[in-house]
Amino acid sequence: MRRFLRPGHDPARERLKRDLFQFNKTVEHGFPHQPSALGYSPSLRILAIGTRSGAVKLYGAPGVEFMGLHQENNAVTQIHFLPGQCQLVTLLDDNSLHLWSLKVKGGLSELQEEETYTLRGPPGAPPSATQITVVLPHSSGELLYLGTESGSVFVVQLPSFRTLDSHTVSSDAVLQWLPEEARNRRVFEMVEALQEHPRDPTQILIGYSRGLVVIWDLQGSRVLYHFLCSQQLENVSWQRDGRLIVTCHSDGSHCQWPVSGEAKQSEPLRSCMPYGPFPCKAITKIFWLTTRQGLPFTIFQGGMPRASYGDRHCISVVRDGQQTAFDFTSRVIDFTVLTEADPAAAFDDPYALVVLAEEELVVIDLRTDGWPPVQPPYLASLHCSAITCSHHVSNIPLKLWERIMAAGSRQKAHFSGMDWPIDGGTSLAPPPPQRDLLLTGHEDGTVRFWDASGVCLRLLYKLSTVRVFLTDTDPSESLNVQGEDEWPPLRKVGSFDPYSDDPRLGIQKIFLCKYSGYLAVAGTAGQVLVLELNDEAAEHAVEQVEADLLQDQEGYRWKGHERLAARPGPVRFEPGFQPFVLVQCQPPAVVTSLALHSEWRLVAFGTSHGFGLFDHQQRRQVFVKCTLHPSDQLALEGPLSRVKSLKKSLRQSFRRMRRSGVSNRKRRPAGPPGEMQAASAKAERTGLQNMELAPVQRKIEARSAEDSFTGFVRTLYFADTYLRDSSRHCPSLWAGTNGGTVYAFSLRVPPAERRTEEPVRAEQAKEIQLMHRAPVVGILVLDGRSVPLPEPLEVAHDLSKSPDMQGSHQLLVVSEEQFKVFTLPKVSAKLKLKLTALEGSRVRRVGVAHFGSSRAEDYGEHHLAVLTNLGDIQVVSLPLLKPQVRYSCIRREDVSGIASCVFTKYGQGFYLISPSEFERFSLSTKWLVEPRCLVNSVKTQNHSRPSNGNGAGPERGPGQARNTGSQSQGAAGSHLGQERAGQRARGRPASPLPFREEGWPSDGARPAQRRESPKGNPERAGGGARELRQLAFSPSGHGVQPEQWGSRMNSTGVQAAS
Repeated sequence: MRRFLRPGHDPARERLKRDLFQFNKTVEHGFPHQPSALGYSPSLRILAIGTRSGAVKLYGAPGVEFMGLHQENNAVTQIHFLPGQCQLVTLLDDNSLHLWSLKVKGGLSELQEEETYTLRGPPGAPPSATQITVVLPHSSGELLYLGTESGSVFVVQLPSFRTLDSHTVSSDAVLQWLPEEARNRRVFEMVEALQEHPRDPTQILIGYSRGLVVIWDLQGSRVLYHFLCSQQLENVSWQRDGRLIVTCHSDGSHCQWPVSGEAKQSEPLRSCMPYGPFPCKAITKIFWLTTRQGLPFTIFQGGMPRASYGDRHCISVVRDGQQTAFDFTSRVIDFTVLTEADPAAAFDDPYALVVLAEEELVVIDLRTDGWPPVQPPYLASLHCSAITCSHHVSNIPLKLWERIMAAGSRQKAHFSGMDWPIDGGTSLAPPPPQRDLLLTGHEDGTVRFWDASGVCLRLLYKLSTVRVFLTDTDPSESLNVQGEDEWPPLRKVGSFDPYSDDPRLGIQKIFLCKYSGYLAVAGTAGQVLVLELNDEAAEHAVEQVEADLLQDQEGYRWKGHERLAARPGPVRFEPGFQPFVLVQCQPPAVVTSLALHSEWRLVAFGTSHGFGLFDHQQRRQVFVKCTLHPSDQLALEGPLSRVKSLKKSLRQSFRRMRRSGVSNRKRRPAGPPGEMQAASAKAERTGLQNMELAPVQRKIEARSAEDSFTGFVRTLYFADTYLRDSSRHCPSLWAGTNGGTVYAFSLRVPPAERRTEEPVRAEQAKEIQLMHRAPVVGILVLDGRSVPLPEPLEVAHDLSKSPDMQGSHQLLVVSEEQFKVFTLPKVSAKLKLKLTALEGSRVRRVGVAHFGSSRAEDYGEHHLAVLTNLGDIQVVSLPLLKPQVRYSCIRREDVSGIASCVFTKYGQGFYLISPSEFERFSLSTKWLVEPRCLVNSVKTQNHSRPSNGNGAGPERGPGQARNTGSQSQGAAGSHLGQERAGQRARGRPASPLPFREEGWPSDGARPAQRRESPKGNPERAGGGARELRQLAFSPSGHGVQPEQWGSRMNSTGVQAAS
């Protein structure tokens, strides 16, 4: 009983834990989920994106990022920056207006919500009377003009949001200035457009949906000009000199109206239907932009022929006889054009088109011939094909990094050489301490390499495995190429492509050796590819080897999908990672585990039927092991099989219920029930009085061997350790299954001089069956100093100490329900930890991480980072298995987020909060990628445009950071205020100090509070996968301190399921 006692409180250890562990959610990588609004500030050069879940995200130069969160879980429908100021106004779908400010605090900028306002009409007025349709910030920065569904334009004073009733422009006031023939028509209804005169701030343009456009004099309260359109009005563009108005309409046409001395214009100067004469869809937005050289740009959304191209999402650019309809694969939310920022300039001179689509951000260079796209340094469309797996590699050697960069640069030839045009603000974050790679596997058979060193997740290189296999489409064919005479002149843009030629191509496991450049990739149809990095293009045949995991056992028949047909003969591969061998598992089930040992030139793979070892140097199979249990019939159906036995599932459920009832009866002692219950209660009270039970220990119920998928191989691990006796160590392969079985194989790898001649031999040495039969999720061997064994080739590159081979080694087996340490080579149990503090808790992810001290530079400890199915992240010490800290990280209902989590070697992690976004978190005080940035006042901004090509380009003011194109060289930006955005009282910023357990921060400011949804769950409405967090960051980067074991941290708020 003594081992269940709670250990005493050690103050020194608690201080050390504060130096080692600290939980922070730092930044969100990727593209915002469900975007709904776009805004841009020409003076600040900052872009804003609003989402349907109420988030507002600001982006400037690489690394300059902010996030705010509205208290209401309503969609953001419009975003408008106040001209010349570090402020913006958001309109939500509940008709509320919100004023946000970028304020400098402690040398860093943060986004704060200042005021909230809802437009109220007179008593008894219908809701449409004040339903806002258009928002126009006046150039003075002190007034907001609000167009409504009723046709009235209200005026609101900023920053107090005070309604100026005397300035309201009602439809009746406009009507009295119109001639008789115009009054007889129904010319009003809702306000569709509001624009300020480009040269005269005393005039505004009001456009009504029925086709009436008026220019209103603010001083004289009268109509100066009016224009009557014959079609329903969608939007308006006003030429920079104020002499021409261009309207767009619901029939796919746009018209030009000169603003001359005549007050009335009955007919437009010119009317055009770009894709007529057949019926076309509405042109919903239009820009008419002048240039110094030649004709103006006409840029509009929509207007495509309704019958043939009505389902396309297009934005057309027309200039000087050149016309292109940019075709997007997802719905266009909004777009804007970046032009000359100085209002006094004579010409617009547009240089970039910025399009916010539902699944990606696309920027088009308008100054280069052909209008090529510009590669964004952030807002990557991670889900251009659905993410199926991820793999993180820390501290990449410089040579490998440069080779990957060089291979990726060849894939970016179609991008423009323009500097990133949205470059406001300055990143003050230090350069990343090391180069990190995040590899994502996708449904279409691609692997993408991302620079995960800092705040901006940037695509370096894309690998495609499709060329190895025969698919329905030839990879060399392009479906988007059109002839020169095709009409409309469509051109596909963007990277989002959710369609896969074959679901069997999906990548399931990735393993990269950063020292040798070998890469192993495994897929849905049992394919395992081994690739090596080649700097030149090559054409060669991929050798194919079949691995029969059933070993010709009788009575088994695979009911799932067929294997992928490999492409015969030589295949041409581009520079980068090129496959040289294909191992095809039979049956072609999903590969569930993968391990690569580049020093021994071995790759191990596992499926639901067994596992095998392959020698990729000699291109031969070493061995296969079938782990299939006689009852594992479901393992033969495959994930894509439609043949599911409902009867069998019901039968298994009833059997489990029956077994549970029998076992309960067996455990029930004899005697009258009343006496036994009383005796049991008395014994329980006595035991609790005499000792304090540790809350993490409870009995684990053994699982039946008849449960399905017991042969499912969950983990594979290579180790050089003592397996047969304590006098000699040897290479070994360890495999853990879903049924709680651990297999150990001793390997004989020939020395280097005979490696190509003699075969690798393997022999099963051990088999461990865990009594509770819980799935094995992790295997680890500790050396004589109780330190995890180094990675292959890590010692050879002088990046790690040689393992201690003198003392006795230990084997750590992590199952879903407990941790257990065995001595080697005897494999006798030494100690264990049952990590089941809460009912139903199961280990889902485990990783070894090195935690460095924030005080002592040379001190660090190796620990286990553990993620459970409840979304908790726990740190467990090695080798004593003592729980250190526990944090709530992921909402327990977010199954996909938990399944996608990946740990790094230095105490950080990533998980998907939506199909398109990774949340980055840190458990370490030392390794914290925290963005920090500053947005200067507009007076210091330089309004010059970005340059093209390799020229020096115009100088930038002190408030602008040029995109160097290399995240590893310091583009590690700022996200300060993200954790407290939207969680503060109106007009009052959250404290920059962290909320610690000891009480309030020293400045007395009340920390942000957790907010519950109407249903009582801390969940964001709208289904958006976002988190409402209350972790506050100080400029120094410190956050919430770790808790004591057993107590829950009240820091995590919301995360909707993706």
